[in-house]
Amino acid sequence: MSYVLAALLMTLLGVAYVKGYDVVKRRSPEHLVHFYLIMATIRMLLVATATVLYVFLAPSREAAIQFAAVILIMYAVMMAVTLSLRH
Repeated sequence: MSYVLAALLMTLLGVAYVKGYDVVKRRSPEHLVHFYLIMATIRMLLVATATVLYVFLAPSREAAIQFAAVILIMYAVMMAVTLSLRH
């Protein structure tokens, strides 16, 4: 269940970035750099918070390590996909 929620989080963050990028580019393209930096900060904070919460609530150390590895891989894939879609 935790992996499904992690995948949902990554999907929502990716969609928010793509849709937000389109809105900012249409209305105020000079602020794209600011938008990117703000979204990168939000994504890092949310992913780090979800990971830390799971580590504290994990049933075992091995489960926590596996979840952290999976979430980092998902984060890297989400970043690569969203950047390739919009740059």
